[in-house]
Amino acid sequence: MKFTIYQESRPGARPNNQDRVAYSYTRESLLLVVADGMGGHLHGEIAAQIAVQYIVESFQRAAKPQIRDELMFLSRCLSNAHAAIQDYAFDKSLTEAPRTTIVACLVQNSVAFWAHAGDSRLYLIRKGRIAQQTRDHSRLQMMLDQGLIDEEAAARHPARNRIFSCLGGTHSPQIEFSSPVPLFANDLIAICTDGVWGNLTPEDFTERLSDDNILDTSPRLLDLAEARGGMSCDNLSMLAMRWHDDYTEEEASSVSTESMPIDGITTKMEGFVRTRSNEAGGLSDDDIERAIDEINQAINKYSK
Repeated sequence: MKFTIYQESRPGARPNNQDRVAYSYTRESLLLVVADGMGGHLHGEIAAQIAVQYIVESFQRAAKPQIRDELMFLSRCLSNAHAAIQDYAFDKSLTEAPRTTIVACLVQNSVAFWAHAGDSRLYLIRKGRIAQQTRDHSRLQMMLDQGLIDEEAAARHPARNRIFSCLGGTHSPQIEFSSPVPLFANDLIAICTDGVWGNLTPEDFTERLSDDNILDTSPRLLDLAEARGGMSCDNLSMLAMRWHDDYTEEEASSVSTESMPIDGITTKMEGFVRTRSNEAGGLSDDDIERAIDEINQAINKYSK
């Protein structure tokens, strides 16, 4: 496999960052995950952390060096991550389990498979246009589908952040799966939370990520989304992956897995960060350490 990848998560104008992003790869398989936590102080972050950490650790155990059944793997991971979040809420005697959106994408043999719940999005950009896009699990999307509202009104609608499917909470998630999608050289997969896409247009993605060097264009796209979000900007997180396995010449910034050992795994995952700790709602070191211990306890029940 040959690909270039960019990962970043920003708090925006919020005191804490409830988003989580991660990628992990072996010699023959690549996993991308983005989650947007929802809930009160700390709990949204924990839901997103449990989901992303559980999925990544499951990949690390199962990719030897490939996942045997891609869609079954995604289904099992997302369902078990949902149960782990509920277990955490039960153990902490919370009145309601925290929640998180999720997008998980698996690439093997130049074919992509993805699953999602909520309104974090995956875009497949090919030859300067959006070839495929996940469909938001939101009330607003349902209104758009039914012709009750147009795109212009949707951008200002007060219910734009109300979703009906997620991991955690009191209801089982409605997880949507893609068909297998072959990837071609120069295809781009961009996965992001609503803090990014909510402040951008489809043209912003296609035009501003059209340059091959996503290591330069991706942070500039996040700059634009953050500037448009202003003083109310939500957390912003994005993974951008340019696929160029078929290129005859390898780009200097690309990742090549050809020389990796058969059992090798590389992972990059965002964790808890003390951002804007001087503001109300900031996390202390004790808060973070306690949360990490509780997350690991919840995940370990399903890590067999």
